[in-house]
Amino acid sequence: MQRRYVTVDVFTDRAFGGNQLAVVLDAEGLSTAQMRSIATEFNYSETTFVLRPQNPGHDAEVRIFTPVRELPFAGHPNVGTGFVLARRSNEPWPRLLFEEKAGIVPVEIWREQGKVIGAELTAPQPLARLAKLSAAEVAACISLTADDIRTDRHEPEVVGVGTPFVVAELHSRDALRRARSDAAAFGRILPRGGAFAVYFYTRDISSAEAGCDLQARMFMPGASGFAEDPATGSATVAAAALLAELDPLRDGELKLTVGQGFDMGRPSILRTTVEKEGGALLDAYVGGHCVQMMEGTFELAGEG
Repeated sequence: MQRRYVTVDVFTDRAFGGNQLAVVLDAEGLSTAQMRSIATEFNYSETTFVLRPQNPGHDAEVRIFTPVRELPFAGHPNVGTGFVLARRSNEPWPRLLFEEKAGIVPVEIWREQGKVIGAELTAPQPLARLAKLSAAEVAACISLTADDIRTDRHEPEVVGVGTPFVVAELHSRDALRRARSDAAAFGRILPRGGAFAVYFYTRDISSAEAGCDLQARMFMPGASGFAEDPATGSATVAAAALLAELDPLRDGELKLTVGQGFDMGRPSILRTTVEKEGGALLDAYVGGHCVQMMEGTFELAGEG
């Protein structure tokens, strides 16, 4: 059986930027073990598998795999999968509904002059604040010192809107650039509150990055040691929700433009919006542009 796939760069408007994603369009009949093996073969940070929805009122069931685990929810896989499905459809869908382990994920399709250019997801769960870490613990994970961690706005914290991450603020762009993952510290300190990855950001933006409100990086265990993610939509929207909850604004929207991947040669731009009413968080969104890269087919051994 020939199974179709498409690869796409997500959170970028140009090829070879953003975060790579493989979308397997013909996933019916694949076992969990086969999906994990296919994701390992692509070796991108995530691969998605598109299945028929269990509820006919939804558009697809989407399963998300890294090379080492299945995820209940992730950002760039939803944005990229929505982009791919909308580009391949003759229907001018304004929005898709994906069934995922974390819940239903609405994905709004972005168009410009009738052409699909990107997408924006709505977080499937409200903000969960799960655990706190010390500045020293986070600093150890990313090879910095406790003095590099900024704690006056918030302490390092495990937060999530479907998938949990450690979120920490750094004082400087220089510290963000100097960070390196430390496998021993990761193994000693994480997981905590369900989080296996560290997302860290700074408000110290250089003149060359003036269009961004934050610059961020994210480290996680990978298939061979540790990996850095060039664009992490699920962590970005969780961090934005945390900052919105801490913001004194009671009603309205908090919008942030976040740069990620700049220090690894795959610049990404993620745009977030968090709505508040009466001081309470409503919905949180993250979106961006996408570029289709490749498409093709593969056949698994033993399949006719």
